[in-house]
Amino acid sequence: MMNKILPCVLISFILLALVNTQDTKANGPDELFSESVLLIDAKSGNILYEKDSERVMYPASITKIVTAIIALEEGDLEETVTVSENARDQDGSRVYLLAGEKVTLEKLVQGLLINSGNDAGTAIAEHFDGSEKAFAKRMNDFMEEKIGTEDTNFENPHGLFHPDHVTTAQDMAKIAQYAMKNEKFREIVGTKEMEWVGEGWETTLYNHHRLLWDYEGTTGVKNGYVPEAGHTLVTSAERDGMELIAVTLKASSKYYSYWDTMSLLDYGFSNFMTEEIEKGEMVKGARGTEYMLAKNVFVAKKEKETISLAVSKDRDLIVKVGNREHIKENVLVEQEKSLLTPVPSTASSGSMDAAGPERETTEAKSSLVSTIFLFFILLIFIFFMSAFQRRKRRKKLKQRYSNSLTYSRRSNFHS
Repeated sequence: MMNKILPCVLISFILLALVNTQDTKANGPDELFSESVLLIDAKSGNILYEKDSERVMYPASITKIVTAIIALEEGDLEETVTVSENARDQDGSRVYLLAGEKVTLEKLVQGLLINSGNDAGTAIAEHFDGSEKAFAKRMNDFMEEKIGTEDTNFENPHGLFHPDHVTTAQDMAKIAQYAMKNEKFREIVGTKEMEWVGEGWETTLYNHHRLLWDYEGTTGVKNGYVPEAGHTLVTSAERDGMELIAVTLKASSKYYSYWDTMSLLDYGFSNFMTEEIEKGEMVKGARGTEYMLAKNVFVAKKEKETISLAVSKDRDLIVKVGNREHIKENVLVEQEKSLLTPVPSTASSGSMDAAGPERETTEAKSSLVSTIFLFFILLIFIFFMSAFQRRKRRKKLKQRYSNSLTYSRRSNFHS
């Protein structure tokens, strides 16, 4: 009896172990080494994974994302910038600008993002506002007003250490999400190499962000390092129409920052998809008031998760995904009853509510089929084990019977 039960118990334990392993991978990436990390879906801004992402940290050269997007949005890329002695003498990574050298603003942005040129950052700042301090005010105003950062304060355009030069992973994700919507910015941060011809340096620049070579789908953005900040990295990657942004702050080595980033991106691409809810969708408020989506809304979800829509007291859209809720501001328009023209869609709140039970029933059926299949496999295994035991027992009995006949014949012969 024990010979029959033991294999069944072992199989059950193996199956449970496999299920638990899959659940662990689905709940988060492998071990991470950076002190603060964040993974978001770029289209929706939904947080897919975070670790201490609101902690205030030093950013190092990922600061240059803000310097670059300001130059692109508020400057003329064809303008000529005259390099100052202050810019020439800047510390850290450089593109070796010379005092008095005349360079276009576009070339400075390229040197800033591709080769992480601190001298290019200072030259840009002085071109706009005459000094790094004045440009830092522009940076902070820009981030607060246009991007909506909450815990970031920059003191310079390049990220060299200053005790008050700080940010968070959450703010950096917002900054990267905003910047990557600019096509020129995307083009530059996605450039692997370019020829640099300057008065003080002629060379081929290679992008410092190594994942452009080493991780499929990487589209940018920027790495950084100063001793006080450790290794910092902001990365965007796109696969199958889904774009993710990963931020890792304060890793003890660049290899750890890349490892963490790849783990985050693997987790995101393996477990989530981006779903679009089209404008024109009708959503009913708690008091029966009808609202219409004024623009498309993106939502990140897992494969089996359902989506439902509701309206908050402030008339903002509530997107419920599984057990998570996301608030989307300024996307709803209240409709007059006489003008209601609901646009049919598979993602409307009504269709979702109707489809919910059907999806749950389908999932339940799928789960039941899987359970029955596993049970059937166990029965087959038990059947073959029992047949094997019976065959073994019959063979043993047959051998005993044969031995008994032999002994009987010998006994008769000697008698």
